[in-house]
Amino acid sequence: MNNFDLDQTILDLGNSATNPYWTIRNAVEGVQIFGGIGSGKTSGSGKKLAEKYLKANFGGLVLTVKPDEKKEWIKYCNDAGRLNDLIIVEPGGDRFFNFLEYETKFSASQSAITDNIVQVLKTVIRAGEEKDAGKSDDAFWENALDLLIFNVIDLCKLAYGELSVQHMYDIVQTIPRENEKLLPESEIGKFKAFQKAIYLAHKKVKKLIDAWDKTLTKEQQDGFDLDPQAYEKEMTIRVPESRLYFFLDQFFMDGFKNLSEKTRSIIDFSFSGFLFRLLREPVYSLFCRYNSNFTPDDSLKGKIILLNLPVKLYHKIGRDCQIMFKYIWQRRMEQRDVNQNDRPVFLWADEAQNFLHEHDADFQATARSSRVATVYISQNLPNYYASMGGEKSAYKVKSFLGTLNTKIFHANADIETNEYASKLIGEDFIVDKTESINYNDTPSFGSSTRKQLMRLVRPEAFIQLKTGSPRNNHAVECILHRQGDAIQNGYSFKLLTFRQKQ
Repeated sequence: MNNFDLDQTILDLGNSATNPYWTIRNAVEGVQIFGGIGSGKTSGSGKKLAEKYLKANFGGLVLTVKPDEKKEWIKYCNDAGRLNDLIIVEPGGDRFFNFLEYETKFSASQSAITDNIVQVLKTVIRAGEEKDAGKSDDAFWENALDLLIFNVIDLCKLAYGELSVQHMYDIVQTIPRENEKLLPESEIGKFKAFQKAIYLAHKKVKKLIDAWDKTLTKEQQDGFDLDPQAYEKEMTIRVPESRLYFFLDQFFMDGFKNLSEKTRSIIDFSFSGFLFRLLREPVYSLFCRYNSNFTPDDSLKGKIILLNLPVKLYHKIGRDCQIMFKYIWQRRMEQRDVNQNDRPVFLWADEAQNFLHEHDADFQATARSSRVATVYISQNLPNYYASMGGEKSAYKVKSFLGTLNTKIFHANADIETNEYASKLIGEDFIVDKTESINYNDTPSFGSSTRKQLMRLVRPEAFIQLKTGSPRNNHAVECILHRQGDAIQNGYSFKLLTFRQKQ
């Protein structure tokens, strides 16, 4: 037990604030930072939060888009005295994480292994899909992909007793097409990967059935001879692998094999395309080839895991692998017992729209109880709309943002983001004073006041915030909004200034 105090101060919001402290409790409720290009969102509030989290001994996971983020985090960790806690995962390095090995280790049963790995693979594949023509919202494609992944994994496990990306890829590539027949057993040397796997699975199941048959008494055998259905039923109980094999044979030979070419190709390419990328270096060595010498659990020991596979350099595969590790990491953080280890951990993503997946909103809804301090940094709302595509993307984005209780808005020229920020901060009745001059025979002056419902911060105000650099004396301005708390003059927002250089 680490005994971290949720009310420990992370940021002092200033003496003029009614409630001037922003704490670990606020941190684990999530942070979203918005700001245009050059607004100082990363070098201002982002940098300050990173420094404070490190000094408070958080563990963490850092995802990268830009090549210089590794250098930035080395400096952050060095300045905070945490350099020894930094684990850098990168091509040519000596850190490896075998995701199949890890998921197998933390699964309670054989069926759980399959379920967990299917969920990981499907999450990454769906996050990488182009959100066009509503395809990502079509239940048919999702269910079809699920079934293919489930059955390929089960076939691989049944045939070889273990999982490997290479076996799965080879099986998917060689599933027979419509009207394509399997070779006879006499030509076993010519078997393609799928037929070899189904043959080995059948051979294994037959051996198990033969072993069970030998345990039957003569009376049992005579009874089963008279009632073959009873034999089949008892066999599936005593040899559960036989039931699994039946389902595998039915799926591949009666179902998937006979799909139309166009439908099958879409499903095939979704799965095999991702597996192919995993088989290529440097990803294969980092996540598939070697035994793990670090895991998500290291964050719970205070380590900061930095995935130096910047999207700007490694493109889709860099993004896919970071989403994969992120999702596995998130699930592990949810499983931990905070009564035994209450260390806060942070999830850090600059240009966060690159790393969103379909389970983020659900994860964020419980991140507070898991002590996960999420920090997502992005330029504007349209970035998220484009990432969370498909039908009803605006609702998905706003639902997701609603799970991040602290919003920080830097200078921005995006109209929609500024309008969102202004509406979020809200309205109040403001005293509006008007003056008049009457130029009749004798000039007279008059004034009147009235209360008028007005925006507390107009959308155009965000355009005028300071953006750092020498011309602003390295001052970066932002407006922080904290849900549910009055932090200044009874309002839940405050203008803050961060220094790019101390």
